[in-house]
Amino acid sequence: MPLYALLIALVVLLILSAFFSLSETSMMAINRYRLKHLVKQGHHGARLTTQLLANTDRLLGVILLGNNLLNAAAATLVAVIVSSLFDHSDLALLLGTVCVTFAILVFSEITPKVIAAAYPERIALASSYVLSPLLKLFYPIVWFVNLFVQGLLTILRLKPGADSNTHKISMEELKTLVLEAGHFIRKKHQSMLLNLFDLETITVDDVMVPLSQIKAIDLDADDASIQNQLLTCHHTRLPAYRGTLDNVTGVIHTRRVLNQMKGGGITSADLEKIIRKPYFIPSGTPLFSQLQLFQENRERVGLVVNEYGEWMGLVTLDDIIEEIIGEFATHSPSQVGSFLSQEDGSVIVEGTSLLRDLNRKLEMRLPLDGPKTLNGLILEYFQDIPESGTSLKIAGHPMEIIQTQGRVVKVVRILAAPTE
Repeated sequence: MPLYALLIALVVLLILSAFFSLSETSMMAINRYRLKHLVKQGHHGARLTTQLLANTDRLLGVILLGNNLLNAAAATLVAVIVSSLFDHSDLALLLGTVCVTFAILVFSEITPKVIAAAYPERIALASSYVLSPLLKLFYPIVWFVNLFVQGLLTILRLKPGADSNTHKISMEELKTLVLEAGHFIRKKHQSMLLNLFDLETITVDDVMVPLSQIKAIDLDADDASIQNQLLTCHHTRLPAYRGTLDNVTGVIHTRRVLNQMKGGGITSADLEKIIRKPYFIPSGTPLFSQLQLFQENRERVGLVVNEYGEWMGLVTLDDIIEEIIGEFATHSPSQVGSFLSQEDGSVIVEGTSLLRDLNRKLEMRLPLDGPKTLNGLILEYFQDIPESGTSLKIAGHPMEIIQTQGRVVKVVRILAAPTE
């Protein structure tokens, strides 16, 4: 056979070997979730690729069979070329072996695999049209080889197929996917998705309005006080109690009450007729579970109670929705947790501010595994009631206590952290 024909045959073998290297890497690197999406859209190449990946041992068997046969044929062909040119010289055979190894590594292994890792989807879908008929053609050989593979795996007590269905994506991995998809998801939508994932770890205790800040109606009060409180109320639903807040009797829908007040005054007896039984929520309930419970029970307001049945605070459906989409623009004038930015870069906040809000709005790193409010965090830090003017630093954030009242830290100045 002429020398040029042998060289052309060698080039063809290297190209075919490169194809199998491309196929192997692209099949292993393709995005399985993207592949499922293409299958749902009816992409024929995606269906073929999915069928091939369903039996990885057969797929790798036909790829490696072709790859090794071609590489062995290329090495044999080089030996024939060297023998014909240099009359069976041992040195020439050694140099020929080195050269063909270098050529296989560069042109048939490393370069194709780097390309396939960069464009796995495009190459895998195209190569599936070739690998599918090849697998059917060489199935008896692949099956015979895999008998020895399965036997070896059995001896080693390995069962790769048994764990194939357990590799499911975790919540943290899903968050990472959302974060890395910044070019495809709007910033606001991305934030909403991440907040939605956090609903499983956030409880009603993190977002509830504490008992000390709840506006409620005392049914034992005189009618004039009740009417004045209803007329000046900024909430659509108010808890009602008798004597003390611990003796809560229900929730009143203020709009229904105001409609009745158009014809005259209203008394506590009238409120008793329209009051709705309280809906209690156990402390520690995840927000996602509570969102479903609100929907199932057709409730919008729940009273959080601890393990002893004591009333701790109040959670509304709006509070949970705000955790997903962000705060609404409309808040009552008595809304707590407001932030006042100062010219020196510091921020004045109320002690009742939730730590989660401070971390989110001021990009702080306050610990969330203990107290829920800034007041609670400061009291835990000092193990005492601090005086006004006291300075401290928590999680690297310098603070100054502006005002205390009784057993509560009312106002705190969060100073700008010094630049490193």
